[in-house]
Amino acid sequence: MAKRGAVDPGEMRAAVAAVRDWLDDAERRPARPELAKAVRLSLRTLEQIAPGNSVEVRVPPFAAVQCVEGPRHTRGTPPNVVETDPRTWLRLATGHLTWSDAVEEGLLSASGSRSDVSQWLPLVRVDQG
Repeated sequence: MAKRGAVDPGEMRAAVAAVRDWLDDAERRPARPELAKAVRLSLRTLEQIAPGNSVEVRVPPFAAVQCVEGPRHTRGTPPNVVETDPRTWLRLATGHLTWSDAVEEGLLSASGSRSDVSQWLPLVRVDQG
């Protein structure tokens, strides 16, 4: 797979800001293209700041990235996986939700000894409503 270009921080911030109201109020769901862009750019930002292939972070149905230095995984289900829904991911990425609260509330699954990516969160701050 070809290496993707760097994410423009301003573009990522704008994409996440466009869905900010939904982070505060689940009833205000954004359009799918806006949501997809915010998820993809924020995941790619994580991939940039925590390069590697030992953890796979999945936010279905929009994207998955591999990140964090360590043993490279090549086939089957990776041993270190984080999976969550788009709203939970974006709330983590913006600091609206902490990793420990998300785990405690059962909002994400994190398996494997390297799966805790909280040291790289939040990725961006957007004003809370």
